[in-house]
Amino acid sequence: MKPKYKRVVLKLSGEALAGTKGYGIDPDVVNSIADQIRDVKQKCDVELAIVVGGGNIWRGVAGSAKGMDRATADYMGMLATIMNSLALQDALEKRDVHTRVQTAIEMRQVAEPYIRRRAMRHLEKGRVVIFAAGTGNPYFSTDTTAALRAAEIEADVILMAKRGVDGVYDSDPRKNPDAKKIDELTYIDLLNQGLGVMDSTATSLCMDNQIALIVFGLEIPGNIERAIMGEEIGTVVGRK
Repeated sequence: MKPKYKRVVLKLSGEALAGTKGYGIDPDVVNSIADQIRDVKQKCDVELAIVVGGGNIWRGVAGSAKGMDRATADYMGMLATIMNSLALQDALEKRDVHTRVQTAIEMRQVAEPYIRRRAMRHLEKGRVVIFAAGTGNPYFSTDTTAALRAAEIEADVILMAKRGVDGVYDSDPRKNPDAKKIDELTYIDLLNQGLGVMDSTATSLCMDNQIALIVFGLEIPGNIERAIMGEEIGTVVGRK
């Protein structure tokens, strides 16, 4: 099967890995995501990198709001993303999907340090690369990490998989039953309307580097493959 996109960055929130529990790592959810990624790698000739958040374990902003030093709180959040990345790597390797975790904070006993050219070489060899520990700097979200890594590895698109919503709405569909789904947006619309899909730093980075973004629901099995194949699902931002 010929995919629409050749090199893809998949952005998974930490909350997505928690499932209905809302906290920690739900093995059933991780296995479900790993199954989808295995199917994509088996069926499609695509190079896949993943950025995982850490909100299911620790949120730096929340720690800062309670009086913790912001930089310290953010570093703790980076460590949470490494835990999630290792859990996802384990699930993928058990499905014979060759995977490498690269961290922006050096932790050689458990993962490779992030090196751009090495990451691109892994992708060319068909390995899945998971980027952990954010950018390695406080004050930057994992959304910004996804945008930065996508620009660095020259990805065609960012796939933002959400749990609980199937795209971008004009208001929160969980609070407003009359919220309307938006099929297509520009990055300027995203910034001006304050829709909260990703933070302004990540949005600007995607806009400046002309990286397309697809926001879609993760619950339906096969949605990752559908997005890669170019099917009309979710919301497309900055269409390519």
